[in-house]
Amino acid sequence: MAFDTIEILICVITLTIALYYYLTANYNFWKSRNVNGPKPLPFFGTFKDVILSKYSIGSYLKKVYDEFPNEPMIGIYTRNDPILVLNDMDLIKTILIKDFKSFIDRGISFQEKHEPLTAHLFNLEAKRWRPLRTKLTPVFTSGKLREMFYLLIECAKQLDIYINQVDGKCVDVREISARFTTDTIGVCAFGLQANALLDEKSTFRKMGKRVFDTSLKNIMKFRLRRFVPSLFKYIGGYLVDNELTNFFVDITRDTVEYRKKNNINRHDFIDLLMALRDEPSKVDDIELTDTLMAAQLFVFFVAGFETSSSTTSNCLFELALNHEVRDKLRKEIKEELSKTEGVMTYDGIKNMEYLDKVFNETIRKYPPVTSIMRKSTTPYTFPGTNVSIPVGTDVWIPIFGIQRDPKYFPNPEAFDPERFSEEAKKSRPQMAFLSFGEGPRNCIGARFGRMQTKVALVKILQNFTVEACDKTDRNYTIDPNTFLLSPKNGIYIKIFKQTI
Repeated sequence: MAFDTIEILICVITLTIALYYYLTANYNFWKSRNVNGPKPLPFFGTFKDVILSKYSIGSYLKKVYDEFPNEPMIGIYTRNDPILVLNDMDLIKTILIKDFKSFIDRGISFQEKHEPLTAHLFNLEAKRWRPLRTKLTPVFTSGKLREMFYLLIECAKQLDIYINQVDGKCVDVREISARFTTDTIGVCAFGLQANALLDEKSTFRKMGKRVFDTSLKNIMKFRLRRFVPSLFKYIGGYLVDNELTNFFVDITRDTVEYRKKNNINRHDFIDLLMALRDEPSKVDDIELTDTLMAAQLFVFFVAGFETSSSTTSNCLFELALNHEVRDKLRKEIKEELSKTEGVMTYDGIKNMEYLDKVFNETIRKYPPVTSIMRKSTTPYTFPGTNVSIPVGTDVWIPIFGIQRDPKYFPNPEAFDPERFSEEAKKSRPQMAFLSFGEGPRNCIGARFGRMQTKVALVKILQNFTVEACDKTDRNYTIDPNTFLLSPKNGIYIKIFKQTI
């Protein structure tokens, strides 16, 4: 009996040692390359506080960035997988632009079988990304945006109706801006009226909420996909929102069939996808199934809706706290609109220089996407260093940390649009401002997102002003459970009519 107990004890000890070795065997990866970084822990790597929901990924990377201010690169681990965080401006420029071919993939793990909508332009590997990106780019040119501008104005009229209903109230402007951007994406991407501003039961709005819902199921899905992809491969199917998937696939299929049947041509995103499906040779013979088409529309919807929505509400938050900036912006809006009898025009928006500075300062302080992710597709040695990495190594750029670094943006917590004067921009490295990314794989919809947000801001500030109220979280507490930068307590401010 005693012998059996000893055998069991030996087995337990052996298994424990084996498990510990398995979980820590790779923890010498960065040390052997003389790359400094935080000390990893078994199972967690260096991401314990992220996995336990104490930090968002963006906040964690900023923390690491701040802890190693003089290091050109920092070594971290997701469980036992090494990730290189780049701080050096020249190295960042090298992987995003000069040596882009060696870092063409984002390295985002997704299971197309479980989540067909994740096979979109943001995630796709180089083979499918390159031809699709090339052919979809014309949809987002300034000329195409000018053609679509009237659609944004129609949505802005609905926004004006909604704002009048909350006049004098303390409201969560995240909900208002989310409804507006849902409507604009619905009409510009799908050619459909989402009616999120005027219909409380809007299906589009309901689906938009579900994408970024911080439910336990969504949190588990995100954590497993990011930190335990091998497990997600097998159980991910149980965490997928099939209703969400079916909604976007069905609406894509129905819209395509309706346009074909009625010979409708709007020269928009769906029309371009339809043309590419009919001529697969234009996209290297990629089969554009209904699901793959739906995935491209899905990312347009999600990226355009959430990032622009966040930027609009974050900007209103700062204006509510910084009255001098607010009043100066409203004055510019009044002066520009007076040239066209109060009517918003494409050229008028483009002429508002201070509005552009305010927009840039908003996404500087609150970049919706807090990091850029790349994966090496070739063995690579970073120029000017002895650091070499093998194929398949993740390389991340901590946007949130860089854009709040006093080295590039003095007094970074202050909201100062003049950081984006021509003189100020020339005084810092190009790579210090990366809210839309940089290089061939930058944000394809940057022009659209910028214009969409500006239209919303102009429409609101034309006849209304904003200020803080009792429910305003002036500290902007960051939600640790969201992938994008998001406030935990909403953005409550008071909106009321005031003539400029």
